[in-house]
Amino acid sequence: MRLRALLETDALGLRLLGGDDELDRTVRGVMTTDLRDPSRYLSGGELVLTGLAWRRSADDSEPFVRILASAGVVGLAAGEAELGDIPDDLVLACERHRLPLFAVNEDVAFATITEHVVRQVSGERAGDLAAVVDRHRRLMTSGPAGGGPEVVLDLLGSDLDLRAWVLSPAGRRIAGAGEPLPPGTGAELAAEHLAATRTGRRGPHRATVRGTTYSLFPIRNTGRGAAPASRDVRETVLSDWLLAVEADASDWPAARLDLLQGVTQLIAVERDRREAARTVRRRLAQEVLELVQAGAPPAEIAARLRVAAPVLLPGLGTAPHWQVVVARVDWDAEGGSAVEAGPAAQSLLEEILVDPAAPGSETADRIAVAHSGEEAVALVPLPAVPAAAGEAGETGEPPEGRTDEQGPGRHDGPGLHADALLEAVREPLSAGLADDGRLTLGVSAAVHSAEGLRGALEEARHARRVAAARPGRVCAAGHHELASHVLLLPFVPDDVRRAFTARLLDPLRDYDRRHRAELIPTLGAFLDCDGSWTRCATRLHLHVNTLRYRVGRIEQLTGRDLSRLEDKLDFFLALRMS
Repeated sequence: MRLRALLETDALGLRLLGGDDELDRTVRGVMTTDLRDPSRYLSGGELVLTGLAWRRSADDSEPFVRILASAGVVGLAAGEAELGDIPDDLVLACERHRLPLFAVNEDVAFATITEHVVRQVSGERAGDLAAVVDRHRRLMTSGPAGGGPEVVLDLLGSDLDLRAWVLSPAGRRIAGAGEPLPPGTGAELAAEHLAATRTGRRGPHRATVRGTTYSLFPIRNTGRGAAPASRDVRETVLSDWLLAVEADASDWPAARLDLLQGVTQLIAVERDRREAARTVRRRLAQEVLELVQAGAPPAEIAARLRVAAPVLLPGLGTAPHWQVVVARVDWDAEGGSAVEAGPAAQSLLEEILVDPAAPGSETADRIAVAHSGEEAVALVPLPAVPAAAGEAGETGEPPEGRTDEQGPGRHDGPGLHADALLEAVREPLSAGLADDGRLTLGVSAAVHSAEGLRGALEEARHARRVAAARPGRVCAAGHHELASHVLLLPFVPDDVRRAFTARLLDPLRDYDRRHRAELIPTLGAFLDCDGSWTRCATRLHLHVNTLRYRVGRIEQLTGRDLSRLEDKLDFFLALRMS
């Protein structure tokens, strides 16, 4: 139960003196004490009742409250029978330590409060949860009319005062009752859950985020697409949902834990229903992918796209543009065992392409993802540029005579961007990949015709290979990177990169280290300013003569001439590869 519920119970005679922002704390027990230091009897989560017999002077309040706060006490209730009004020094101490303070009317016995709290938080309430689960099971068996996960979460909140959320492996809220999680909390909880799962720990997993304790229950995929229990956990760790409950389940009785597991099974049934609904979209993506890879005539691919458009964007009046995203999950071999990563990459890509701020799972219903071997390929529709904008006609084709700098079938309209794609999911997914997995993604430019789709697929695949050449567990690259030197640098062998950069930059690094000079930063600024002495000197806050001296020293140490284009280019590449 929560402190707020105690305050709202008139029979308990509680009056709030401070800490109104902390009333959502969960009460796990109650303790009555007049000891000056009761820490040995506290385990955290208690409401402490005191008659203030420990207080002999105003100086006693601060150490007493500090001990309670350090022990994890959620609230302090002080009786008015001993001193009448609660002393100001106690009120101020509780305010400093953010400990809610209540005054207990002298007509209310501590035993009354203790009995009420114990009755509310005791394991006997597991029977109430059984009724909740039974009610929801009846709802769920009636099919989609049952209301989905939100129904059981509402019941958990109303009947048991448990706040809970269903989260994706990336921390996106799929369902929840009441207020949403604080920003960023979902991603942190997902990261904690995935990291615990990878270490083999059994759920529920305990996690504390921003001072609040949560218990994380895995929601296993129990449907037709579920992996057998004996399979490698890496095949499902990045696709399973989780149930986050704002409570510490470590001391729950077995009956209550079993019933929460029943709740996760009900939610898993709902997930299986939604997975089945994605079959049509996956099949459409698979058909288009096979036609594109087989080099089918554009007219045949266009016919498939016309079928897909109303399914993915119902009610759209014009033909959409399309983007292609390619994802691959790679696992290190362990004991010679191979991990089937294609289906996991497919499920994960469906999650990644959903706006993290958008709740629910139906927001993924406009994304079609296929998988081929270890690779997942997403066909993402984008609304076509309106004809009124002068960019395209009703068919989505560019006006006659237009040339597109990005190539045929490309446009500069809205769409996915690789840099933003993983901003909200990089942290949790990295935890799930641990030290033996990698996720790499490539994003194409948008195309508006069947002719451009094959090029978009190759573009996305090439961008993914660029991402794969970078360090890190989760990497992405976009089509815009394929038109610069960035495309070439990742494919230079490591030994060649090291030799090239060492030959040009090591003499400068050694000089900087010995003389505490700044030749390397000066070189970078000089190249960024296109060799302009005035602009470079202004940027570095140097006199031009000082800049000329430093550039001369660079040329002397390396034997290069920074007035020559070839030498400028070599230095530029060396700095980029270092």
